Amino acid sequence: MEEDIFKKCEIDFNKLIDYGFIIEKNIPTYRYTIPNKNLEIIITYKNNKLKGKIIDKEINEEYLSYRIENQVGEFVNGVREEFIKILEEIRNNCCRSKYYIGDQANRISNLIKKKYDDNPEFLWDNDEDNSVFRNTNNKKWYGIIMYINKNKLTDEDKMIEVINIKLPKEEIDTLVTKKGFYRAYHMNKKYWVTITLDDTLDDSKIMELIDKSHNYTIEINEWVIPTNPKYFDIINYFDNNNVIEWKQPRNININDIVYIYVGKPYSCIYYKCKVVDIDLKSPYPNWANKTMKIKLIEKYPKDKYSFDIIKKYGLKSVRNIRRMPIQLVEIIKKDK
Repeated sequence: MEEDIFKKCEIDFNKLIDYGFIIEKNIPTYRYTIPNKNLEIIITYKNNKLKGKIIDKEINEEYLSYRIENQVGEFVNGVREEFIKILEEIRNNCCRSKYYIGDQANRISNLIKKKYDDNPEFLWDNDEDNSVFRNTNNKKWYGIIMYINKNKLTDEDKMIEVINIKLPKEEIDTLVTKKGFYRAYHMNKKYWVTITLDDTLDDSKIMELIDKSHNYTIEINEWVIPTNPKYFDIINYFDNNNVIEWKQPRNININDIVYIYVGKPYSCIYYKCKVVDIDLKSPYPNWANKTMKIKLIEKYPKDKYSFDIIKKYGLKSVRNIRRMPIQLVEIIKKDK
């Protein structure tokens, strides 16, 4: 009962004293006699934990029936209710609430709040142990803290807190060979990994990986468009022009960046452009109703961002227009 009632509480020693705890043999102790039952509840605080017992004052022995679930009846039920009532009053008056049971889960939650201003969200009814962290702007998940039995991951049978985060598949394959990392519990194992929050790993290492997971939720205004040189000689076109009209995708805006991927035999990102006009009427009947104009900003050497290179940073196919992976955008910016 004590473990369940105080599992998400940080006990304030000074408030215990204010509540009525006194020091007995160097141990803060609270005593309460249950009216009309000659039973005394004794609560002690030791090793940062509160523990209770009930003494039958008439025979000076511990009364235990209230801890046995199948023990019922007016007397034992009344004793059990009094004991729980005292524990809950101490919790409400002497403790600060925590989101999680374990210290590391709470530290990680605080670090996420400090960096991204995101609080954990407990999305499921009657579930106070499992929560998600979502990007405030688009509600995409980048972290899930859960309280599970470790036998979901290993042969060990005990309850622990873990966090699931999203990472590149190749990185997950490497991490799960190391202590503290496991194939994701309850999520897609290709793209999510489970990390134990039991101080196996330093907070800084976990936050470094959370940053990567958070990056997956950032919607950047940079896009990549494929073109097939067999059907349109874009290289010759940009050798003689710096603005081109193109099919306009949804959600694109003026000043967005557009990279152009040129297919075989080049198979590379060749151009960087900027959207300068949108919502134009298409001059081609087989195109969409709207087109945009994009202006050439930079031309890259054809081997600089080849397909073999860009796929390492999240761009594994370019069949249609899509957002650029943030990892690839960051690499391009660093190359300047």
